[in-house]
Amino acid sequence: MLWNWSWEKTRESSDPYYDLIDDFDLIISSFQSQYGIRLSRELPEGMKWEEFRDLLVGIAPDTALGRIVSVRAEDRKEYLENFTPEQHRIRNEWKSKHAEFIKNHTTKEQMDAQLDAMKMAFMRMAGLGGD
Repeated sequence: MLWNWSWEKTRESSDPYYDLIDDFDLIISSFQSQYGIRLSRELPEGMKWEEFRDLLVGIAPDTALGRIVSVRAEDRKEYLENFTPEQHRIRNEWKSKHAEFIKNHTTKEQMDAQLDAMKMAFMRMAGLGGD
């Protein structure tokens, strides 16, 4: 079976720090540098989705995609203080895009349920029950 293109409908990967469509140029570069695979040849020749997915999950942090993902995912204050303006721009653009996606794809009921679950977890941590 060749590629299953149904993933295009969501654009989201299982990793919340990259987008399969918007970041495809980074994916192409990363496959070339890490695996020596030219996706422009492999995809038309029949690389299976499962193989592509497995290789993508293994992309190292020293690739184009890996570097961008590490910037987007960073939350430690001591690291953020040393970010360049470009790194802050990359991270802020991603956070805004991700927040917009969540806003557009989450119902009020789903959000309320998630907030209630967080409230209960905090209550349990504080020893206030929350069961």
